[in-house]
Amino acid sequence: MSSEARVSSLDVARRAGVSRSAVSRVFTPGASASAETAAKVRRAAEELGYRPNALARAVITGRSRIIGLIVAYLDNQFYPVALERLSNALQERGYHILIFTAGNRDEDISGILQELIEFQVDGIITASVGMTNDLTRRCAAAGIPVVMFNRGQPGSGLSSVTSANRAGGAKLAEFLVAGGHARIAHVAGWQGSSTGVDRKTGFVDRLAALGREPLDVIDGMYDREITMAATRDLMARPAPPDAIFAGSDHTAFAVMDVLRGELGLDVPGDVSVVGYDDVPIAAWPGYDLTTIRQPVGRMVEATVETLLAQIEAPDRPAQALEIAGDLILRGSARIPEGYGP
Repeated sequence: MSSEARVSSLDVARRAGVSRSAVSRVFTPGASASAETAAKVRRAAEELGYRPNALARAVITGRSRIIGLIVAYLDNQFYPVALERLSNALQERGYHILIFTAGNRDEDISGILQELIEFQVDGIITASVGMTNDLTRRCAAAGIPVVMFNRGQPGSGLSSVTSANRAGGAKLAEFLVAGGHARIAHVAGWQGSSTGVDRKTGFVDRLAALGREPLDVIDGMYDREITMAATRDLMARPAPPDAIFAGSDHTAFAVMDVLRGELGLDVPGDVSVVGYDDVPIAAWPGYDLTTIRQPVGRMVEATVETLLAQIEAPDRPAQALEIAGDLILRGSARIPEGYGP
């Protein structure tokens, strides 16, 4: 064979003494082949310098084995952790990953989706990205299933996986009331997102059930600078809050930086602060943040299983999954009697 000739799977099959379909199974993620066959095929491939052609396999099978991941932003430390786990979980199942970042502007998301459609991806996961009806129709027309991660969109016809955001907000309301706080404010997550709305709703509704109402609810937009400005405004009032629930850990850190770094206040002596997500930095001694833990491992597992099931069965009905998260007690908030060990 000429040194310049391209080695084919047929060449490998002949060298290994197996069928061409056996070679294909060995190099197809998820396909079955005996250990003996796999060893012979891989040895023959190495001897011949064979490399499987993923593009050719995609043409034959109709599957690219590529998944598109679209994330709105990476400022929130929750998303790098979640994206790493999603990528690892999908790669373990034999998929390649394309990651795009986008804001919530429809034209940005539309352009990314068009690229993913042209790449003929097998599926798409959106992380805190909204989907218009037009975008949803385009994916459906291309036969590409979409699962929304950490964002729900009722009526979209898309599957979603979130933490139980309303329940988490309610837990924080109960915790702060039990701690004896009299003036509780909420610097909420973006009210154009289901997560921000659900956390706020659970929080405010549970306060009402306990005979309380928030000092104020301000849309912090999941933005550090907006949250810092809201904190300054709250603390400048004649009767400032003695507790603040920030809509994410990312914004809770901003609240604490203003309270301690700018205003010289003690947390939790002067003001208790709680967040939502339990990103790794929340456990750092500098913040020691009490928060609701988003069960990222279970959320990732559910997202991957849901997407792969829809790839295998395109007519599978959409489902909205909510996974409960625990209240994680640390030192940023007064811990009431009956909580903790």
